[in-house]
Amino acid sequence: MANSQRRAASTEAHQRHSRGSRLALVLALVFFSTLPVLVKVFAAPQNRTLVLTGHPGELAVTELGGRYYVDIEALMRVANGSLAFKGNQMVLTLSAPTTNTPVISSEANPSTTSGFSKDFLRAGIEEMSVIREWRSGLTNAIRQGYPVTEEWVASFRGHAQQNLRLVSVAATTDADRNALRLLNNEFNNMKKLSDRFVEANRSLTYVPTNALDDDPLDQKILNCAHSLAAMAANNQFVDDGTCQ
Repeated sequence: MANSQRRAASTEAHQRHSRGSRLALVLALVFFSTLPVLVKVFAAPQNRTLVLTGHPGELAVTELGGRYYVDIEALMRVANGSLAFKGNQMVLTLSAPTTNTPVISSEANPSTTSGFSKDFLRAGIEEMSVIREWRSGLTNAIRQGYPVTEEWVASFRGHAQQNLRLVSVAATTDADRNALRLLNNEFNNMKKLSDRFVEANRSLTYVPTNALDDDPLDQKILNCAHSLAAMAANNQFVDDGTCQ
């Protein structure tokens, strides 16, 4: 009788150990199978800006895992739309662009049209994007305490210069030429700001991580970028003085 009880107890202990081993194996498989997903989810997002043609304002865009995301409610506000719920569906209705947006006729004289030409608008938006990435890179480098070298800045400056030449070639209307002048100012101010920190690194001058906080030139560059983005969205040149 005692031997039978010992065998039964031994068998039960073995079964518990076996079940525990199988459970540990299942948990391990689940963890490692979801590990790529976890890495993807917690990867640092890249922030960008979305401009809706015909609508004033900008939308913050987050890049995560190779996809771009915007806040639905923010999109609704910028596009003057509405959001409704029908069962398990969300219905987003966006308004049409403003009707007073100038339309450039293909038969019109491009030098006398009031809005931006199509090629200039495309090239100008690309130049604004390059300058925005340049400023973002400089800001991150300073906040992280990284040295700002001439070689590092040259890659941004060269890209922006090349795009600015394309913008210049595409300028055909009065609005194009006026906006080109402001884009040149934005480029020159960004170059001036970068050169300041390149010189500080060359002369081994200490640069605090908050050096750009409330910096007048940096604020001027940012305000000019917002003004240019609003012009592009409305397809209309308006000089509010921020890019002078």
